[in-house]
Amino acid sequence: MKNNKVIISCGGTGGHIYPALAIAQGLKLRYPDMRFLFVGAKGKMEMEKIPSSGFSIIGLWISGLQRGKIFKNLLFPLKLKISLIHSILILLRFNPKVVIGTGGFASGPLLYIASILGIPTLIQEQNSYPGLTNRLLAKKAKIICVAYDGLSRFFPKNKIKITGNPVRKDIFHLNKNTSAAKRFYNLNSKKKTLLVLGGSLGARSINELIQNKLNYFKINNIEIIWQCGEFYFEDYKKYDANLGVKVVAYIKHMDFAYAAADFIISRAGASSVSELCVVGKPVLFIPSPNVAEDHQKKNAEFISKREAAILIEESELDLKFENKFSKLLSSNSFQNNLKNNLKKLAKISATEDILDEVDKLLDL
Repeated sequence: MKNNKVIISCGGTGGHIYPALAIAQGLKLRYPDMRFLFVGAKGKMEMEKIPSSGFSIIGLWISGLQRGKIFKNLLFPLKLKISLIHSILILLRFNPKVVIGTGGFASGPLLYIASILGIPTLIQEQNSYPGLTNRLLAKKAKIICVAYDGLSRFFPKNKIKITGNPVRKDIFHLNKNTSAAKRFYNLNSKKKTLLVLGGSLGARSINELIQNKLNYFKINNIEIIWQCGEFYFEDYKKYDANLGVKVVAYIKHMDFAYAAADFIISRAGASSVSELCVVGKPVLFIPSPNVAEDHQKKNAEFISKREAAILIEESELDLKFENKFSKLLSSNSFQNNLKNNLKKLAKISATEDILDEVDKLLDL
């Protein structure tokens, strides 16, 4: 391979960063001599996460348009113009064979300039409702890898490849770790365990729900692994002293957490949804209402309409939570139905399938 260089653009959230890293790490295994450069947005989390994973990154001075915040948007035209010029310089200097975008502000200017320069581009869209950046880039992209059916209304049908989203490999064989996971969290193997996931920073509404329902869970013999988030840990760590409640800011060993769980409450970000399909445990989604295009609700609706998960919106938690969770607890057939339907949606070969599509562009 004469040109063994690839640029990957991602950022803004972990949902964009993790797939980008999975693709890079997979390509590195296939092509040990391949050279990588990441491009993100200055000041965003990718500028820390990518270097900590062993890859180089350059930041563009770019941010997204913020609805209803006219003053903060005044600099957007200038930022976009500078980012387009910066993208030209990056692409000419690094001279990649392929440019990959997994979403985030920086993907826009970089992939747009790459397509103008005739460099093949691949988009990896994680959500059931694509973000604005990927929708705008779709016409000029060579390949569009998606995780959900029905996206031809957003993207050219002939470019779409249904691959799924990359997921961590350590969650593929959880049943072997169930007993060890229960011991790791000091849980009673005779009781059911609820895993609560609110994201790395945490989710206020989910934390308040769990706090208010601790007595309900105790009455129903439910033990809890409660990932409250770094932002909220000081407020909720006091409940870690309760018997049957394990409060953590961040979960380092997700394979153990998933293995220990009998039920899961989670946000509905794309990466989380893809992992939970592989995990195959009964899930109750509480999508964040504070995300672009309301994509978490759309992700959760896609799963719940296929009778593979329960969906409760934040505004309905007080009214519906106990009723829906009690129904889940009381019916083994309902639990099994959710598990089986969820597993049908899992795409365990997503990373390899995406790499196969990248290979096609490398051969052009």
